[in-house]
Amino acid sequence: MSTMFKYRVHEVAKDFNVPTKTIAEILTKYATAPKNHMQVLTVQELDIIFQYLTVNNQIDSIEEIYKVEAPKPAPEPKKEDAPRPVDAKTGKPVTPAAPAAPVQPARTDNPAPKQAPKAEKEFVARKAPEKRVIDTSGATINIAKYDDRLDKLVPDRAENMRHGKEKFGKKNQQRPQTMASSAKRRAEERDRMQRLQFEIAKKAPLKVAIPDEIAVGELASRMKKSGADVVKRLIKLGVMASISDIIDYETAALVAIEFNCKVEHEVVVTIEDKLLDLREDTDEELRSRAPVVVVMGHVDHGKTSLLDRIRAANVASGEAGGITQHIGAYSVSVNGSPITFLDTPGHEAFTAMRARGAMVTDIAILIVAADDGIMPQTVESINHAKAAGIPIIVAINKIDMPGANPEKIKQQLTEHGLLSDEWGGDTIICEISAKTGEGIDKLLEMVVLTAEMGELRANPDRLARGTVIEARIDKGRGPIMTVLVQNGTLKQGDIIIAGTSVGHVRVMTNDKGERVEEAGPSVPVEIAGMSEVPEAGEPFNAVSDERMARELAEERRSERKNVGVAEVKVSLDDLFTRIQQGEVKDLNIIVKADVQGSAEAIKTSLEKLSGEEVRVVVIHSAVGAINESDVMLAATSGAIIVGFNVRPDNSARDSAVRSGVDIRLHSIIYDCIQEIEVAIRGMQAPKFREVVYGHAEVRQVIKVSNVGTVCGSYVQDGKIVRGCQLRVIRDNTVIYTGALGSLRRFKDDVREVATNYECGISIEKYNDVREGDILEAFAMEEIKD
Repeated sequence: MSTMFKYRVHEVAKDFNVPTKTIAEILTKYATAPKNHMQVLTVQELDIIFQYLTVNNQIDSIEEIYKVEAPKPAPEPKKEDAPRPVDAKTGKPVTPAAPAAPVQPARTDNPAPKQAPKAEKEFVARKAPEKRVIDTSGATINIAKYDDRLDKLVPDRAENMRHGKEKFGKKNQQRPQTMASSAKRRAEERDRMQRLQFEIAKKAPLKVAIPDEIAVGELASRMKKSGADVVKRLIKLGVMASISDIIDYETAALVAIEFNCKVEHEVVVTIEDKLLDLREDTDEELRSRAPVVVVMGHVDHGKTSLLDRIRAANVASGEAGGITQHIGAYSVSVNGSPITFLDTPGHEAFTAMRARGAMVTDIAILIVAADDGIMPQTVESINHAKAAGIPIIVAINKIDMPGANPEKIKQQLTEHGLLSDEWGGDTIICEISAKTGEGIDKLLEMVVLTAEMGELRANPDRLARGTVIEARIDKGRGPIMTVLVQNGTLKQGDIIIAGTSVGHVRVMTNDKGERVEEAGPSVPVEIAGMSEVPEAGEPFNAVSDERMARELAEERRSERKNVGVAEVKVSLDDLFTRIQQGEVKDLNIIVKADVQGSAEAIKTSLEKLSGEEVRVVVIHSAVGAINESDVMLAATSGAIIVGFNVRPDNSARDSAVRSGVDIRLHSIIYDCIQEIEVAIRGMQAPKFREVVYGHAEVRQVIKVSNVGTVCGSYVQDGKIVRGCQLRVIRDNTVIYTGALGSLRRFKDDVREVATNYECGISIEKYNDVREGDILEAFAMEEIKD
């Protein structure tokens, strides 16, 4: 290892004030003899020299280091003879006669070289000079010389010089040379200091600030390493990631430590962190609040009628056809205990709010008609409430109707995991009649009791936070939104932000239409004064800085425009990788089949695939086509939709693409179960995958002799390609799957027919086609690694 600066033998000897021979002898004795006095010394040789000189030049006491020598007396200047007078005419010195009186010696700056300075000199008082008298009466003075011009008095040497400025010009010529040399010295000194600092920085560990999540490429840039080196180190640690992948803080810190970097946790403070008060409340600040209850169930089972009886108001009469068309929030008092009810059009809006992270409800009341029984929408309501993890109270309505059988309803509920508390279960079941009011008091008592068991509390002494229940545009008042305050107290005049909408609370009214000044936890109110209409289910916050709130709204608007759906949904393709990383513990599946027997068989077979690392949970199983409600539930719960002999409708297909929901369609139960098992066990992926080309609607059926049935079809979306496979779908159920026989436009055979064009299609070995059937064109493509 060589030193950064060249330190030679003679320089060491000069710095220590010893002969060069002494340094050479030390190196000869304890190291290698130097070749000459210009040899550059290594660090080891310098250590040997320093140690030898330190050991052999010890001092007796520390006082010798700080000893200060007495300053030597300055030499005293000597006197010089007085200057000789000069003749005014000739300019030559004149020898003066003997002076009549002693002459005072003149001062000079140069002492006599031969006279030695005296060591000590006694103080002698200075004598006053004697007064001299000079007689000038006999002197002859040439007065005419003063009349001459001034240039005659200038000496010849000065007269022969050109101009006075040229004398300074020579100095100006020398000044750039001096400045250049000094600049060169400064540049060399700066380069030397930079090299020294670079060498010190190389030895010091590099500090790397890592946030909670960071891209591999960004981590490599911060560590001043190549992306390939970081990827190799991640593979050694067992993490398969590319340069564009995102890794967490713990993984990034391990990689940085492997590269000898000092890790610091970077805390990113966003505008949302500065603006919103997201602190947790202490137990001393929390107070009990009213429960928020959602009423769910099948259509026309009495949800709104129950609320009518509770509120003692006629809401259903104002609805179109007696069916609830919007979301309402109502607050009632039961024996002094307030309860907030949410009346929804069904489980769709409830799931939509939960999909945006708005867990607004505490208790779910499931309405079941005693004379109708468990219906498909009732089953969906049960599954949605279970997915939300809230307690369910079952209200068996219409017990006064003929043919009511509450015991049958209880038996059907057990099939969906709701066992009555009378039979040893934990589900509260109340028999009521919304028309006569029978059993409603007991139902409300059970709601209050369930709320007390849940210990629902909130802090009213802080800025309000809650959820938007519904929002609309009023022609006279502008954007209007109904909100439910979940924590804090909302006051008139507060600045609120909901998604990308910012505004002031101009007017605030309660569910009875009365203007109020403030609203506490679990209180629904209607607000006017927003800049735009927010989406239902958006959380809202009361803030103190309007300018920062508008910046946050603009930032959210740009994020939604650029990013879109940022959440990564579960899919079978990356399921095994996510299971290994510990991200997936429960695999939620929604099963839709053409018949109930197939749905039950698939549900039972899939649940048997549960193992130690992952548990398969069928959160919903029903008969019928895959609709938008199923996609919404899957997006909320992170589930995979499995369809058996059914197809998704157009709205469900588009919603699945937007939400990133994985839909798997099968016609053989064995293939369906094997695909899920392969994904869980991490085996080789299927070699083929289905690709849907398009859909065509059969508008006319033509019988042709010697050919069979020809379908006069209209291509709705995509395209129909010659040589593809066809499915015949009737009422969203697959009734036949086969190959395309022929594809024609007018009398010509064509290779494909695009969207919004008509064509003639024949299906091989199948003629039972009806008008209104949907022909789905698809093909099986090989998956390339």
